[in-house]
Amino acid sequence: MRDPYEVLGVQRGASAAAIKSAYRKLAKKHHPDSNKNDPKAAERFSEINSANEIIGDEDKRKQFDRGEIDAEGKPRFQGFPGGDARGRAGGPGGFESYSFRTGGGSGGAGGAGFEDILNSMFGGAARGGRPGGGRTFEFDTGGIGLDLDLNVAMTVTLEEAVKGGEKRVRLPTGKELNVRIPAGVVAGQQIRLKGQGETAPGHPPGDLLITVSVAPHPFFKVDGSDLRLDLPITLYEAVLGGKVRVPTLGSAVELSIPKNTSSGRIFRLKGKGLPKAGGTGDLFVTTRIILPDGNDAELEALMDKWRDGHPYNPRSDLG
Repeated sequence: MRDPYEVLGVQRGASAAAIKSAYRKLAKKHHPDSNKNDPKAAERFSEINSANEIIGDEDKRKQFDRGEIDAEGKPRFQGFPGGDARGRAGGPGGFESYSFRTGGGSGGAGGAGFEDILNSMFGGAARGGRPGGGRTFEFDTGGIGLDLDLNVAMTVTLEEAVKGGEKRVRLPTGKELNVRIPAGVVAGQQIRLKGQGETAPGHPPGDLLITVSVAPHPFFKVDGSDLRLDLPITLYEAVLGGKVRVPTLGSAVELSIPKNTSSGRIFRLKGKGLPKAGGTGDLFVTTRIILPDGNDAELEALMDKWRDGHPYNPRSDLG
């Protein structure tokens, strides 16, 4: 994956607000629902979401900037603890140092025999062979199994989480698979693909474990099985009322705004949220009155006249 700063088009020293603004603009521009005739839109949208997951999160951004994780959020190799630059053991504070002997004599500087070393490493699982002289060893591997499972992360859009779909996933081995996303998948859920993990001679293949995360939506905020949306309305819609178009995860609906609606008023659209056991959540729409850009002399004159004839204090309850 490309550098997340490059994907969102921001400088490395950009503020959190600048990153959030860049993400929202790009997510809106490349959202698959707005680019249904562009087969690569979903791929670009996924890349934008993945970049935002790294540098849009304060902790992950610091880890990425320090080189602790890569652009996909995977830990980078930092070397062996206690070792030098070539990964050699450094004694105290790092790996233990051993001296080896293969015959019946004493060991080297550490005085530890090979059998003793193996016993300390395998908890007594190593058993000596012939007494005296050179030794052969047998190992009890009955309790030691190979972990051949592969773990990968996959980010899906909110729409994909609700409706399901298919997504292509690239494995650490370089192999790519088409993965079916079940409808109703939630963040943190794992999808297991049997036999798609790593392989080793004499062992059954491991499984592929895909941990799902749901990308932040440019408009909706998830609240359990409910969705929340800030709905911009004009000053005249707030005063005079009217019908406004409201997006949902399905098709858009019309919402009747009553006359004299204040900013912050919440409307509930039943059944327009996320699927849940026994039904569907709701969509809660909060109005936000947005004034036109720039100065409007006519509007200012109207407000001056209205203020003089209709004084009121909306902050009277604050003391």
